[in-house]
Amino acid sequence: MTTAFDLLTLPLLVASGLVLFSLVAGLFSVRLGFSFLLVFLLAGMLLGEDGPGGVVFEDYRLVFWVGNVALAVILLDGGLRTRYATFRTGLRPALLLATLGVVLSAAITAVGARWLLDLDWTRALLVGAIVGSTDAAAVFSLLQTSGVRLNGRVASTLELESGMNDPMAVFMTLTLIGLATASPSSSTQGWFEPLLALVRQFGWGLVLGVGLGALLADGLRQLARFTRPTGGVRALLLLSAGLAVFALTNWIGGSGFLAVYLFGLVVGNRASGSVGPSLQAMDGYAWMAQAGMFLLLGLLVTPTELLRTWLPALGVAAVLMVVARPVAVWLCLRPFHFPARENAFIAWVGLRGAVPIVLGVFPMMAGVEGAETFLNVAYVVVLTSLLLQGTTLPWAARRAGVTLPEREDTRRARRVFGDFEVHGETPMAALCAFYGWPAVDDEQQHVADWVAQRLGTAPTEGDQVVWGPAVLSVRQVRQGRIERVGIRIDDDALG
Repeated sequence: MTTAFDLLTLPLLVASGLVLFSLVAGLFSVRLGFSFLLVFLLAGMLLGEDGPGGVVFEDYRLVFWVGNVALAVILLDGGLRTRYATFRTGLRPALLLATLGVVLSAAITAVGARWLLDLDWTRALLVGAIVGSTDAAAVFSLLQTSGVRLNGRVASTLELESGMNDPMAVFMTLTLIGLATASPSSSTQGWFEPLLALVRQFGWGLVLGVGLGALLADGLRQLARFTRPTGGVRALLLLSAGLAVFALTNWIGGSGFLAVYLFGLVVGNRASGSVGPSLQAMDGYAWMAQAGMFLLLGLLVTPTELLRTWLPALGVAAVLMVVARPVAVWLCLRPFHFPARENAFIAWVGLRGAVPIVLGVFPMMAGVEGAETFLNVAYVVVLTSLLLQGTTLPWAARRAGVTLPEREDTRRARRVFGDFEVHGETPMAALCAFYGWPAVDDEQQHVADWVAQRLGTAPTEGDQVVWGPAVLSVRQVRQGRIERVGIRIDDDALG
């Protein structure tokens, strides 16, 4: 006889056992260089109808709901941990990548999709829009577990781009779905309404995220005068407030993703004393959101269906990673004078994760003809990205020279920053005269200003300039200005 407890215990046993297995496997997979998220995705596929679990699951509405809530939690946690200094360093390049970069990636990928998948232009562009944005869950997770410390300019650009590019991807996907499902008589309508929707998404996301974030930050500071809740209670307060901001913004037509990220950013910086004790609990919520989301996304996919389009889908992934993303990064970052090695790394680490799969569900729910193809392509692109780009992130970072030594690694720190350091206001001409370096044009110029001028971009810790036999390294930056400069003498140049 089946009881109510039987209906509870068996699904709970399977779900908790699967999460436990995935976490343990994920801990070992990280040592091998594989992403945690990839393990959760594969575990869900094993539970699905083509795996040993044999579970038939086709609830796209549930996936849509869980995916959006989980992404909101992940973005909230990422915003709470982002410092204003990081925001200032990477805001302009990240904003360009999150808007124009997504459009360029989608357009170039669409060219490949049209040829490889034999689609019309509207559906080819829809494929590009679905896979065109990087994913916050993948980027935040990989940067935390990769074991490398990236320089501030690269890390902030990647983090901010992944946190801000969802509105453009959602806008393009919904607009192209509308064109794909429109009748011939209505397809000639102008782009005014879609563009207005894009402005509304960014505008409401910005206003509500920043405004409500400042309001809650002030409330937390006032609350600290009367009571001091535990870190767990504070985390629940932040989580519920963040989800409320996400839902409210979406309800009035704004971008909930942008709003919840900016909300976390403002609260985390304006009320850091109140937020700090809750970050450990928030990290747990974010990991649970990622685990549940990727398990459910893995459960939704049918591997035998993927096999029907896996070869052209791999071609789409190759176009995206090898052509579209590098071209978009190069064009968007060119005005900011990023070094070529940083451009190359940012182009390679354009990680795709849950967002393309969640966006791939949109055509299924809208009844677009051939919608299964879009979802299958999204899965192949995500699997390829996590396998190739995710596993090679530490190697690529070291190869590109964008890593910084850990603070306790004094030996490597000496190799990067040198054995000596000077204050940023030291006259550069005096250093040249003392060490016998080539003379500089402006004898009154401080070394900090000289290094910044030679760099041609916003300085960040680890930046280097070669002058004669010396390598001058940016050792400390405060509020965008170089404060300390390290000096290393190149023995080969002397000899």
